[in-house]
Amino acid sequence: MTTSQTSQPRTALVTGSAGFIGYHTCKRLLEDGFRVIGLDAMTDYYDVSLKERRHQMLLQSPRFTALTARLETPGLLVDLMRDERPEIVIHLAAQAGVRYSIDAPRSYVESNIVGTFELLEAARAHPPRHMLLASTSSVYGANEKMPYGETDKADLQMSFYAATKKATEAIAQTYAHLYDLPITMFRFFTVYGPWGRPDMALFKFTKAILNGDPIDVYNYGDLKRDFTYVDDLVQGIRLLIDTVPPGPNAGAAPVQGDSLSPIAPWRVVNIGNSDAILLTDFIAALEKVIGQTATKNMLPAQPGDVFATWADAALLKSLTGYAPGTGLHEGVTRFVDWYRDYYRI
Repeated sequence: MTTSQTSQPRTALVTGSAGFIGYHTCKRLLEDGFRVIGLDAMTDYYDVSLKERRHQMLLQSPRFTALTARLETPGLLVDLMRDERPEIVIHLAAQAGVRYSIDAPRSYVESNIVGTFELLEAARAHPPRHMLLASTSSVYGANEKMPYGETDKADLQMSFYAATKKATEAIAQTYAHLYDLPITMFRFFTVYGPWGRPDMALFKFTKAILNGDPIDVYNYGDLKRDFTYVDDLVQGIRLLIDTVPPGPNAGAAPVQGDSLSPIAPWRVVNIGNSDAILLTDFIAALEKVIGQTATKNMLPAQPGDVFATWADAALLKSLTGYAPGTGLHEGVTRFVDWYRDYYRI
């Protein structure tokens, strides 16, 4: 027998597998030959049929298993990790949305903090080779130094959502230290693309413009975001899978600008396009792709909004050799093409 005939596929557990980023991540892992266990609660924060459709597409692969359950269910993940023994864990499940966290903070505690705790407890009992946990650029909060670097102090979160994600970073570092669990936290920046979330700006703007409805433009358009195309984010995640943080006594050569913990096999990595784009320019790009001008409701900033995000992605490139680079026009075009096809417009 050849090696390919005898070797078993690597197993990855992906939480939030029916979500926007989770779907694209599972799809990429399946294309790369992984066996993927996808776990999702199928909550009704937005249209569940969109989540169900994502899972249906993933289930076309015999190497994908879909499980519907809540992360925070006591003991569920311990049993799953014991039975499946995943080599890789990619934790994407979370209650997302800056503004919704003002209205429903308890759901963020349960999903983001308690859910992550249950996952780390399961990993402590049945350690994987590497855990990759999603954080967010929102943790940088009121930082004024740009672009954001992983070693910058990030203690001024401006939303409860951001505070819960910063808490998971601290909790994960503690588990990495106490139980020698290799953990990479990746902070992503305003991800967009096909199969996106309906509560995100690009989705809402596209829907409104095509329907002839006005769009709400907050802070009168004076907001900057590091828009990152979803395939670029997934490529970064994929390359980080085999970039396992060394422990403090491993004697690894230092990497310039590394955020590696001095007490644990833990680091944080930005995955962003490294380009802060003005919201009005983003809207102009969308108008050009659609071929229609939007009617704009110019409004003040909302509570919890940060005024700019901008990633320093040098560490990602140092660790993996990769730098995200999908242009805004190309990415927006791909989204609009998907939107027209999916909704038959």
